[in-house]
Amino acid sequence: MRTFLDVHYNTDDAQCMNLYLPDTESFPVLVYFHGGGLVSGDKAKQEVPCQYLAEHGIGVVSANYRMYPTAKYPEFLEDAANAVAWVFENIKQYGDVTEIYVGGSSAGGYMSQLLCFDKSWLGKYGIDPMDVAGFVHDAGQPTCHFNVLRERGVDHRRLIVDEAAPLYHVGKDEQYPPMLVIVSDEDMPSRYEQTMLLISTFKHFGYTENITLKVMHSKHCRYINLVDENGVSVFGKLIEDFIRREK
Repeated sequence: MRTFLDVHYNTDDAQCMNLYLPDTESFPVLVYFHGGGLVSGDKAKQEVPCQYLAEHGIGVVSANYRMYPTAKYPEFLEDAANAVAWVFENIKQYGDVTEIYVGGSSAGGYMSQLLCFDKSWLGKYGIDPMDVAGFVHDAGQPTCHFNVLRERGVDHRRLIVDEAAPLYHVGKDEQYPPMLVIVSDEDMPSRYEQTMLLISTFKHFGYTENITLKVMHSKHCRYINLVDENGVSVFGKLIEDFIRREK
């Protein structure tokens, strides 16, 4: 495995990433955004799945982004799109990259959903979501993120579907990239139900064939750094199976 730490995709201290790359000439890459409610978290705290994927021939670009309280909506989303664009433009210098995937967990899953469902974020860089080989939406909030509501002075428990909600944008396009959607049956309050509504909304628009739903028997994101009885990364294996699926 080859590791490159604190590679900047822009000039702010938070706008940097860690690269975990396999020792192979060609490989797919996942651009991954950590969770933490848009207030905490770090690119280096997912080393178990990152190392597992790199050791199994899949590169990971784990990106930081600006967060509350210094950042405001939509700066973290702008950073996410910027990081993906950097990978599209620059990752070839690290090897023959065959495909680029995008994903995230919790707050990162909220952002990966918006990058997938709302073309404007990646479109700023001339990238269409269909240019991405697939998305991993792990435990993301499909309604307006609770800390975006806090920024607005709104009760964070409310479920609001507007332009800042991934769900708002579902149905605008005829095609979507393949997706792995992960949620826990003991997730955060209403997160499971909101995720099922997201899946149901895609079905309502007749889009089902490229969505893989995985329900974890766990609490919110507890599986990210877990290994099973054989020492295999639980989260890493889910992503590997999705990327290696028959297409």
